[in-house]
Amino acid sequence: MPEVRIDPLTGLRAIVAGDRARRPGGELTAPPAPVLDRDTDPFAEGHEDRTPPEVYAVRPNGGAPNTTGWTVRVVPNLYPALSTDSPVPEPEANPDLFWAGPARGAHEVIVNAPDPVISLSQLRVDQVERAVEVWRERMRLHREAAYVHLIVNERREAGASLPHTHAQLYALDFVPSAIARERERFGAYATRTMGGNLLADLVQEEVRRRERIVAIDDETVLMAPYGARVPFQLLLAPRVPRMRFEDDGPLGARMVHEALSRLARRLGASPPLNLWVRTAPRGSEHFCWRIDILPRITVLAGLELGAGVNLNIVPPEIVAAELRELSA
Repeated sequence: MPEVRIDPLTGLRAIVAGDRARRPGGELTAPPAPVLDRDTDPFAEGHEDRTPPEVYAVRPNGGAPNTTGWTVRVVPNLYPALSTDSPVPEPEANPDLFWAGPARGAHEVIVNAPDPVISLSQLRVDQVERAVEVWRERMRLHREAAYVHLIVNERREAGASLPHTHAQLYALDFVPSAIARERERFGAYATRTMGGNLLADLVQEEVRRRERIVAIDDETVLMAPYGARVPFQLLLAPRVPRMRFEDDGPLGARMVHEALSRLARRLGASPPLNLWVRTAPRGSEHFCWRIDILPRITVLAGLELGAGVNLNIVPPEIVAAELRELSA
């Protein structure tokens, strides 16, 4: 029967209604992957002159900036959403109704590998490890920002304007309300439990129950979250809680590769998806980093957009059971 669930980390409600997956047109698969045209790919090796000058790169054999021979490359976004010198808008006569401020911060693109592929799952595990290490390095560089949000959009259906696998980093001078709410939930939980960590305790209980666990390795746990908003949503968390992803410790890169590989096998292709790293915002006393993966194989409609309540037609228990059966 359908039921309403509250995500313990975000406080968001979702309706889990598995029977709706059996309605006509409810079958879930990923659309065929597009073919990447290397000639028009600005992120391909040899096309370094088609991007802004790099700000960071990994070149195992050395070499000059903006040349070939790199394994991961970081450039400013050509069309940035944030800028360090964003001007202050003209003041409004009624700021209570019409407030605006400068969009200040940094907006970077991290090209995950020179290989012309659309998904991290199509790279080797060691390539994903190198890419995620650079994610951490760039997040560490911007750690004085109020919040650093690192994302991966895969395929146009999930917002990727360029198909070549890449991440984006936003160094914000404010803490978004959704993340501030999570910080408050971690703090409130610590107060109620005399110091408990919300995500660490959640992971421990999920491992005990096993019904939503997909995979476990020495560093991380992969699960289908209890309050999953979309079908095949996944959550990756460290086995030992750490506040910030940018601090030393587990990276979770191997588990990211495994998660995306299992999704591709189950859905018939690497699905359109959004991935982000949730790290502790500035001022946090209680938090734990995680990586969220949201496939985009269903369409957000009036309930989601109008009421803020997601309708998930595949229970996370079924997702976990199906993905457990698949090897990466």
